Amino acid sequence: MFENLSERLDRSFKLLKGEGRITEINVAETLKDVRKALLDADVNYKVAKQFTDTVKEKALGLNVLSSVKPGQLMVKVVHDELAQLMGGTATDINLKASPSIILMSGLQGSGKTTFSGKLAHLLKTKRGKNPLLVACDVYRPAAIEQLHILGGQIGVPVYAEPENKNPVSIARNAIKEARLKGYDLVIVDTAGRLAVDEQMMQEIAAIKQAIQPDEILFVVDAMTGQDAVNTAKEFNDRLNFDGVVLTKLDGDTRGGAALSIRTVVDKPIKFVGTGEKMDALDVFHPERMADRILGMGDIVSLVERAQEQYDEEEARRLQKKIAKNQFDFNDFIAQIHQIKKMGNLKELASMIPGIGKVMKNIDIDENAFKNIEAIIYSMTPGERSNPAILNGSRRLRIATGSGTSLQEVNRLIKQFDETRKMMRMLTTSRPGSKKLPTLRR
Repeated sequence: MFENLSERLDRSFKLLKGEGRITEINVAETLKDVRKALLDADVNYKVAKQFTDTVKEKALGLNVLSSVKPGQLMVKVVHDELAQLMGGTATDINLKASPSIILMSGLQGSGKTTFSGKLAHLLKTKRGKNPLLVACDVYRPAAIEQLHILGGQIGVPVYAEPENKNPVSIARNAIKEARLKGYDLVIVDTAGRLAVDEQMMQEIAAIKQAIQPDEILFVVDAMTGQDAVNTAKEFNDRLNFDGVVLTKLDGDTRGGAALSIRTVVDKPIKFVGTGEKMDALDVFHPERMADRILGMGDIVSLVERAQEQYDEEEARRLQKKIAKNQFDFNDFIAQIHQIKKMGNLKELASMIPGIGKVMKNIDIDENAFKNIEAIIYSMTPGERSNPAILNGSRRLRIATGSGTSLQEVNRLIKQFDETRKMMRMLTTSRPGSKKLPTLRR
């Protein structure tokens, strides 16, 4: 997402010329191009105009330092305003009550049910909550079953009454169940329609009235562009929801909803869905998103994802093995699994400053590790723990067993040996180490 907008904005800043000051003359062409880039990204026209007017007002007359070019100064102004446009700072959800009640709203196909499962998983694993999912979509045939499947994947119970067609009654009974059995969080999944209609609005308003939720979240598919913003306004007028959830942000979308919705409904974006897996859910940070839009990466989010998979005890064990030159294929495959848990490889690469533009036209296969895993799993336990015994006949057997070629097996073993040497060098060259490596070209 945002790739086209990032590229257009980058070109716009290059139009800015002049020395010493940003003036109305030298900024006019740049802002005209910025506005067009925003409109092409499906940003609301009024929002785009207001944004460029604000940028112009703040940029005009700013002194350009000798070490900073006008274009670089403009990037700073645009960055700050983009962050402000999307809310300024991250906004938390309200979980003060017990049980805390979260009500989902949105159109059919927006991803409400999947998000309900993701949110339950997030709050269970990161905040220690004991959630209960509630199936109040009594119209879509597979909705209850889908919620049960998601609940099973994340180990969260689901309250459902398949024979009851009254969602208000189901919601009330679910709250009673939660209080009776000690659940401290209730997430209510509701029905949607293909378009906004009066019956749906009355129904969800009745559920709101009956259960008095602590938090109402509007879930919207980021792929729908300006339609998402219009739908959000209609729901907000009826429900006065607390926050927005943007799903499918990893898709090929222009990003207009993310940039427009905060201004139009005056409600914060609280979460963004970044993939299909149950852990592919992020708290929305406007400043970090502005960084990524302007090609600055998002190293903070990358570090946070790495820390989620980081095990201090495992790291200490691994460090000892590396220092003793005992790092083996079991450790190698474990590291691959940790990387895969962090998310989509191309998205991870885009978080590294400067890498996003380089990776733009490079297709990263999500099955990039498939052959590596197949080769390692075709080794015997003894071969994995003692790579030195991998002679020619063993390598040929591994190639046949993994469905790869002998050349691929040899290449992996060579890469593994080089990785092990480099890791040992880094370990032994740390301050306080007795031995310093001799580096050769």
